[in-house]
Amino acid sequence: MALRVGVIGGGQLARMMVPAAIELGIDIRVLAEGPDMSASIAATAEGDYHDTATVLAFAETVDVVTFDHEHVPQHVLRALVEAGVQVHPGPDALAVAQDKIVMRTRLAELGLPVPDWAAVRDADELQQFLDAHGGRVVVKTARGGYDGKGVRVVDSPDQVEDWFIALAELGADATRSADTARSADTGDALLAEELVSFTRELAQSVARRPSGEIVAWPVVESVQADGVCAEVIAPAPGSAGRVADMAESIAVRVAEELGVTGVLAVELFQTDDERILINELAMRPHNTGHWSIDGATTSQFEQHLRAVLDLPLGATGMHDEVSVMINVLGGPSDGDLAARYPAALAEFPDAKFHFYGKAPRPGRKVGHVTVTGDDVEDVVFRARAAAAHFDD
Repeated sequence: MALRVGVIGGGQLARMMVPAAIELGIDIRVLAEGPDMSASIAATAEGDYHDTATVLAFAETVDVVTFDHEHVPQHVLRALVEAGVQVHPGPDALAVAQDKIVMRTRLAELGLPVPDWAAVRDADELQQFLDAHGGRVVVKTARGGYDGKGVRVVDSPDQVEDWFIALAELGADATRSADTARSADTGDALLAEELVSFTRELAQSVARRPSGEIVAWPVVESVQADGVCAEVIAPAPGSAGRVADMAESIAVRVAEELGVTGVLAVELFQTDDERILINELAMRPHNTGHWSIDGATTSQFEQHLRAVLDLPLGATGMHDEVSVMINVLGGPSDGDLAARYPAALAEFPDAKFHFYGKAPRPGRKVGHVTVTGDDVEDVVFRARAAAAHFDD
């Protein structure tokens, strides 16, 4: 069997694909940005994913190309396809994940539920949107934002003046070539959205293979801290029935209509008037699916590899009634994660600890802890206590 998967990007998502690849006998190769990336253990090349020649050379060594993130520029993705490379997910699908305004436009065209929104190009347009939405809204950069970055709640255009200045400077710069353009550019407008009154945040992950088979995991509840996912509870408490059915149907339709291949995570708002609205899309394994490594029959990482290779997909049932994943954010101030291992592993022998080979830094995702069981309150308590060993 000669199945060679190339992953562009050397972050923790690529790192977590490695054990699944080993178990399946898949040759996994990683194009890492540098020598100190999380997935350096599997890196066979280092280079800039913005550079077409670098990515094409890497693609020659594999059968299919997939991604650790959505930031590979469209001109590079199109060059891969033109060269006959199997790319999953493909450029058309990734274009929707790369630009929030494109995402909102496409989802609205499909009649899928999204917050009220507008593309705003200057302070006057943002003020009009503010006036129409109670004077307080969410503003996002169209590209490049993650983990709370590129997102502000505002009640005045002055609060995003720097972003409008960046848009103007970008528009004035007509000399940049495609190969020097960066996917983190803000685009030509900002995204303004209604400030949704929600009771909780949910996430629904599905996987789809090129031949069309699609499977879904249970919908989960995610808890945010300073814009970063801190906790995930699977399944989302009280979601059985209508909520679970709605979440799955939304994610399945997104995957099918956009032609997503691989894992797709759809982040959702459950509103106080019982609506389910799409917040964000991620066309790759996602933080809200890490629980599946220890809590599901098939993890999101194994499933992603199966899907991009167009292999039959695995079952998505849970091992226990409840699975809780807690992110280790920041880590100890002394930077010594390993010193915390003995006490944590001794006190919680049933917890599963995952660390990403990343140096501790405030707010940084350096690892996660998963605990499974039958009682949600008990599992949440034990997972939080196990993760707390790595806090100061």
